[in-house]
Amino acid sequence: MPAPEPPAASAPHIPRAIWALGFVSLLMDVSSELIHSLLPVFMFTALGVSAFTIGLIEGAAEATALIVKVFSGVLSDYWGRRKPLAVLGYGLGALSKPLFALAGGVGLVVAARLIDRVGKGIRGAPRDALIADIAPPQLRGAAFGLRQSLDTVGAFLGPLLAMALMLLWADDFRAVFWVAVIPALLAVALLAFGVREPERKADGKRVNPIRRENLRRMPGAYWWVVAIGAMFTLARFSEAFLVLRAQQDGLPLALTPLVLIAMNLVYALSAYPCGRLADVMSHSRLLAMGLVVLIAADVALAWAGHWTVVCLGIVLWGLHMGMTQGLLATMVAASAPADLRGTAYGFFNLVSGIAMLFASALAGLLWDSLGAGFTFIGGAIFGAAALAAVVLRSARRKAW
Repeated sequence: MPAPEPPAASAPHIPRAIWALGFVSLLMDVSSELIHSLLPVFMFTALGVSAFTIGLIEGAAEATALIVKVFSGVLSDYWGRRKPLAVLGYGLGALSKPLFALAGGVGLVVAARLIDRVGKGIRGAPRDALIADIAPPQLRGAAFGLRQSLDTVGAFLGPLLAMALMLLWADDFRAVFWVAVIPALLAVALLAFGVREPERKADGKRVNPIRRENLRRMPGAYWWVVAIGAMFTLARFSEAFLVLRAQQDGLPLALTPLVLIAMNLVYALSAYPCGRLADVMSHSRLLAMGLVVLIAADVALAWAGHWTVVCLGIVLWGLHMGMTQGLLATMVAASAPADLRGTAYGFFNLVSGIAMLFASALAGLLWDSLGAGFTFIGGAIFGAAALAAVVLRSARRKAW
């Protein structure tokens, strides 16, 4: 009698800790987008802030988050721990929320925005490195896509809730801002008690990850991802300008969160499928496709003369985010040494942060001096330059 065949090995699955991290991101994004979907209009209409100043504030805030990531990423590699830094970062984000509701002028808004983004910077690189540590290598793209998708579900639930509350409470910005405190506190609690960090083997004394010999271990492929990520950021400035563009075309104040709801709904629906694609498809080809979609979004928003064209641009913007953001995180994980992943994400975000500050300031300057259309034309030009760089490099390496 023949021996029975051994049972087939079960297919690898996304660990529960990845799901938990995704729901942490979802809750914090509900909190953040409750505020951020209204903040540009609040500053523009209630506080009388110019588009150029809004661009500087948004650029500085996002750049702060991205730049801080380099230090938290390096520290997580040196310390050998990711979760405590992530808890600290999410905690700072939660503590910043009441300041928006209390703000009587632009100064406290700026302070709250920067504290919130410092928290985001502290948690970002350690969280991404923790996902890369936990996820099976063959499912890393799916894991990043899932986390990004859940994050983005929060990013459209937040504006949806903001719009409902603005209608219910007669455009009371501050009351809506107070509600944002609740999901932020829930996110911190879920991370603290619902995620267990895997043990890392101690292999001798701690070494400074940014010593010259360690940085030399970063391959050329990693530095190319850093460069293309910066070019992407130049083409994709602050989403505050999407909100302002829709409001300029006559969207009522209470309905301005619809802009981020639509964008993030498309983002959420596309992030996980595109993450799965990143596990089986050429990264260069998927990146190029995302850039084509971004350029199309910029063109639609530049020549928008009707709300349907604005909607098309916003939908395309969300699609390009779903196609590229998890992909770039996957490309960093694939190209960097495992023991330097925190540092790798940190440097990637440092360069992207500098590009974000420049891009948002330039977008605001173009808006104030030449008009909204030129803001998006500038984004399309940077997107075309990034697409050319991806295509030329892929042609040389035959990476298609």
